[in-house]
Amino acid sequence: MYPRISQGRRALGITIDWLAAYAVTLGFFAGSGTFLERSRGIGGTVLLVLTIEYLILVCFGGSSFGHRIVGLKVIRFSDGGAATPLQALIRTLLMVIIITAITFDENGRGVNERLSNTVLVRR
Repeated sequence: MYPRISQGRRALGITIDWLAAYAVTLGFFAGSGTFLERSRGIGGTVLLVLTIEYLILVCFGGSSFGHRIVGLKVIRFSDGGAATPLQALIRTLLMVIIITAITFDENGRGVNERLSNTVLVRR
């Protein structure tokens, strides 16, 4: 029904999101000191920032920061409309549980996409 998005493009998008969340966390929540001192113990905060960033941007803009850069957007699988806030929440929470985001069906959709009734497409 929808053209498949390559796994490389998906991985690049989430990597960009992860790096952006890491940069925000280092810039605003890591305190002072050397880079190594500041980067110790911020993993949970990075995950929280990533979750909030992904949820808000997908909910209100249709794509996360990384999706925009690589030319992707999230839509409803059933009719191609914008993802609802509930769908964005389900997709985000399941995406944070990495195993659901890297397990794909024959159409190239992850578990997080199937359970949230969404799909990634090119912009």
